[in-house]
Amino acid sequence: MATPQFEILAYEPTELGMLCLRRRELLCEPGTVVTEVTLNHEFLMSSYLTASERALSEIALRMHTGSELHVLVGGLGLGYTARAALGSPRVVSCEVIEFLPQVIGWLEQGLVPLSEELNGEDRLQITRGDVYQYLADAPPRKYDLILIDVDHSPEENLGTANGDFYTAKGLRLAKRHLAEGGLLGIWSYAEDSPFSEALRTVFREVHIEPVTVFNNLIDVEQTDWLFFARD
Repeated sequence: MATPQFEILAYEPTELGMLCLRRRELLCEPGTVVTEVTLNHEFLMSSYLTASERALSEIALRMHTGSELHVLVGGLGLGYTARAALGSPRVVSCEVIEFLPQVIGWLEQGLVPLSEELNGEDRLQITRGDVYQYLADAPPRKYDLILIDVDHSPEENLGTANGDFYTAKGLRLAKRHLAEGGLLGIWSYAEDSPFSEALRTVFREVHIEPVTVFNNLIDVEQTDWLFFARD
């Protein structure tokens, strides 16, 4: 029997801890190779199950019926949220703000599955920065869609300063960056009632969408949660 493929593509210290990019062949699906990211040896994301990351853009685009849309994505990851946004011809620009320069470098160096496609996309701009600080500051421009996929959940943040965004005060600051009719979307692996209430304090309309998939890598059904809000 052939030995399954396993390769460490990058292993780098970051401001958040040790970040690892790896590629491996699945034992349960011989011939299927996935790209995965871990942070401090804890699983962060994978190219194998991306339904909820893609749905963050797809559902937001269904909810916003406008044209010539300007999109802001908080968190590059492996690029699936940005790619789904760019899949719509109604999107004329997609700006991604990514905190870790290493993650941006992986895309530029062709180390992730979507590198070739995203590197060739004229509508995409990737900026190194803190999207939470950006949304707390006065808006230099406004967006039709703001999509955030950074933290595990509103209560489990990758950075200690991120939590302010999930409060009513933080959401009011972020709301200033939305154009008229604009929509805010947030990814979470957990349903969060306090955050839902904060959204309802700030926005007139709040929609919560569960995205459930069967993860055959661990033989369980799992649900991620998408929060959408607008006036």
